Amino acid sequence: MLGPLVPRSSGVLLHPTALPGHFGIGDLGPSAHAWIDALARAGQRWWQVLPLGPTGYRDSPYQSASTFAGNLNLISPELVAADSLACLGDSDGCVLPTSGPVHFSEVIPRKRRLVREAWKRFSASDGYANLRSAFDRFQSAEAAWLEDYVLFAAIKDHLGGKPWWEWPPPLAAHDETALKTIGAELQEEIGAHRFGQFLFFRQWKALRDHAAAKGIRIIGDLPIYVAEDSADVWGSPHLFQLGPDRRPTIVAGVPPDYFTASGQLWGNPIYNWDVHLRSDFAWWIDRVRAALKLFDVIRLDHFRGLESYWAVPAGSATAACGQWKPGPGAAILHALQEALGTMPIIAEDLGFITPPVEQLRAQFDLPGMRILQFAFGGAVESRFLPHNYDRTVVAYTGTHDNDTTAGWAGKLTAEERRAFADYVPLANNEPVEALIRLAWGSVADLAIAPLQDVLGLGTESRFNFPGTLEGNWTWRMAGSVLENLDWADRLRRLTEVYGRH
Repeated sequence: MLGPLVPRSSGVLLHPTALPGHFGIGDLGPSAHAWIDALARAGQRWWQVLPLGPTGYRDSPYQSASTFAGNLNLISPELVAADSLACLGDSDGCVLPTSGPVHFSEVIPRKRRLVREAWKRFSASDGYANLRSAFDRFQSAEAAWLEDYVLFAAIKDHLGGKPWWEWPPPLAAHDETALKTIGAELQEEIGAHRFGQFLFFRQWKALRDHAAAKGIRIIGDLPIYVAEDSADVWGSPHLFQLGPDRRPTIVAGVPPDYFTASGQLWGNPIYNWDVHLRSDFAWWIDRVRAALKLFDVIRLDHFRGLESYWAVPAGSATAACGQWKPGPGAAILHALQEALGTMPIIAEDLGFITPPVEQLRAQFDLPGMRILQFAFGGAVESRFLPHNYDRTVVAYTGTHDNDTTAGWAGKLTAEERRAFADYVPLANNEPVEALIRLAWGSVADLAIAPLQDVLGLGTESRFNFPGTLEGNWTWRMAGSVLENLDWADRLRRLTEVYGRH
């Protein structure tokens, strides 16, 4: 449970890639530090982010190449230069528009080049004594996942980005002899990836320390599943339900719901829960412990998959033909509690939630999520109305999967608009402010709004369209947002009115 970790407070949801900056994508550098300062000015105590792992298919943070590694796209060239690992000329090679959508095809090669050049400078020099000591400590502390991941990443680069199941059979099978041979061939590439991870975690720690100094805590997202094309599945296939060819026999998704009419076919491999149970969930404990090095609180995405999961036959065109199968239930949460003590976890309990799922969440005192948009538009559920909240839930206007509140309000039917206005008269003229006020004024100890809602932005600023493959994850705020802080002053006044501090 979150318990005393969350006095009555509030925060803003914003993924770091959506920050402005000179390098085509938000990163962990000066804009991120300025963002923390803006949150503090706005009287906020929480910053919520999406997963920070290396992105793969369609650049989704929910399809990561590792559950432990960091995203090199978030490395700040300015901070690399501050460590004397790049000169302005190197950083200029990364320069792209300050704001506007992220073009990953342009960003990725520039960030990889930056990391390679930084590694060359570092490895060719006898200097950098402080950095060298920190790098050695990082390698030792993270060796359990780091070495397999950097080998995976280097081989993937070497083979043109092919998924691991298309690699030569000995490499795909994780054959130790084959890996030793190619590891010797790719020492420079492996070193660059290892150093890139060090830079990511170094920069993130500096940002988190700055946040803590400003009284800001961070909520991070932990997807329940990992990507098939990941170091996790490649290196530990026994943890997943795979066939003799090491490919999934069933894949993850959800049935039709208020996000998509045909369900969502995520395609992730599903865990072999019997194997995890026999190890007392050791891999999961490592995974959650690693996440808590990055974040103060974890939002466990798709919590209901622990109680039962939607299993779709591999190769299906949609998720509609799946079936529910039992998950590990209380056993995994008992194991986590035994290993970690307090579990600062928010349970993402959206979608089709059954009484057993609610009972599992309540058994471990995990706060659930209440999305205000779902109280008035779309598949309306009474549990999302504020008068049905208790203090332990987290109130949201919307999430990264929702339309912005301005966009959502414009699509309400006449009947939905009447119901919204009956509940809060302000809804007719100021629907965005109405929803934020409902969240901030609710009894929920924690209230969160996406930055797009704080700024009153429309559908053009939406971050993700669930069930679609194109046009997601690319939105970035305008640079002026961190220069003109009128929005922060307005949010601070609202926060003070509702006693969130």
